[in-house]
Amino acid sequence: MVFHNITSYGAKSDIAIDSTDAIQTAIDACENEGGGTVFVPSGRFLTGPIALKSNLTLHLEKGAILLFTDDFEKYPVVKTRWSGYVCHAFMPLIFADHVENTSITGEGVIDGQGMSWWKINRALREGKSYSSNKTEVIREANRNFTEPADTNLVEWPSQFLRPPLVQFYHAKHVTISGVTVKNSPFWNTHLVFCQDVSIHNVTFLNPSNTPNGDGLDIDSCENVRISDCHFDVGDDCVVLKSGINEDGRRYNVPTKNIVVTNCTMQHGHGGVVLGSESSGGIENITVSNCVFDGTDRGIRIKTNRERGSYIRNLLVSNIYMENVLCPLAINSFYRHGVSKSNPELLDAKAIPVTEKTPVVENIYLTQVIAKNCRAAAGFIYGLPEMPIKEVRISHSSFEMNGAKVDGGEPDMVREEIYMEGEGIFAKYVEDLRLHDVQIQTRIGPALILKESKDIALEQFELKNKQKDAHVVDAEAVKSLYIEGRQYETEKNSYLKEGERA
Repeated sequence: MVFHNITSYGAKSDIAIDSTDAIQTAIDACENEGGGTVFVPSGRFLTGPIALKSNLTLHLEKGAILLFTDDFEKYPVVKTRWSGYVCHAFMPLIFADHVENTSITGEGVIDGQGMSWWKINRALREGKSYSSNKTEVIREANRNFTEPADTNLVEWPSQFLRPPLVQFYHAKHVTISGVTVKNSPFWNTHLVFCQDVSIHNVTFLNPSNTPNGDGLDIDSCENVRISDCHFDVGDDCVVLKSGINEDGRRYNVPTKNIVVTNCTMQHGHGGVVLGSESSGGIENITVSNCVFDGTDRGIRIKTNRERGSYIRNLLVSNIYMENVLCPLAINSFYRHGVSKSNPELLDAKAIPVTEKTPVVENIYLTQVIAKNCRAAAGFIYGLPEMPIKEVRISHSSFEMNGAKVDGGEPDMVREEIYMEGEGIFAKYVEDLRLHDVQIQTRIGPALILKESKDIALEQFELKNKQKDAHVVDAEAVKSLYIEGRQYETEKNSYLKEGERA
């Protein structure tokens, strides 16, 4: 096998010396010889953006650290998918464009040194302006692309479109294994239009205050295995996406056949998240044998009236969660990222079903234990014109924090719903089954049902039920079936039923 040590091409373990050209020359030489391994030995190497090639392994020895420059002008403008839109932006720090049989392996560290990028983003969020030679180049490249202008993407007016740390774009047969990836300018590791991917034993790190500091974004990809990884990041840990709105529907490439297993998620806004950029569709997802500790949400689905397409066939099993805000959040009425000029998108009334209407269905959770939760045991909120369909939760237990602690929004729906130690909230849901589920609340019933139908509760219990307290509070619910020990022994107080549907 061809083996190229970057120091043989002039790279220096000296962060005062820019080794970009040496590293890229080693990569290009490896490609010219038909492929092989580019070896990064122990040491600290400063580099600018690098482009990986086909039939190549970038291997980082234990003790090797690639440090990426924060000189924005050294990053070329490339075609990419940025925040759901296929457009032009800064080149990712490690960019693998239209490659096959490409890997990143080893026990070293890839450090994006994103602090300078974050600083500009925070200034933009404060309403300050930013412009540079490079952002003007990006603006010119995107001059005919105007779709995001009506949303809350703070970077779009300035065209300061921060890059991910690692991006594989239109790639096949990809492996990332063993390395630590940290301090990304934007999302940490981003896979777009990829097929046959294995991500194993990777550590994803970003500080808790990293803006848009996702760990791993799988975007319009097929057949991806994520195993034995650790996440401690500033936004969502694992995120499944497939493009946004009209742009996502135009490409129409789903994310499908994804496995997440044996992973630990420590901190982050969500453990495993589907959406909200889901306009190409997301389906056939399994999540198993994972631990979520300190993530805001555990399993989260978010979409809205502009996304369209579908999120379906999600199987979650053998999950332990602790210190989360809300273990399960399914939200078709997500209020962020919608066009500000169209108030209908957040109207409480039903609107006509179109290609923009999202479908969320076939969501199965089993063997989930969640303890010390702060807001709600679960949150399921569909659309009046398109309920969330076929949700199953079984053999699971959810315990809320017993003390008076700060709660929050289980998810960001059209209206602000603040909860603090309550049970499952379900609105606009059709065909919900809860079997052998126990919930311990701090306040309130185990289940609040509104404007839903075809609900079956079997051995569904409020663990800390007080005398005369209600287990279920139902309003405008059609076809509610209940059976089980607690229901039979405390039938008079089990159900509080308001107006029928």
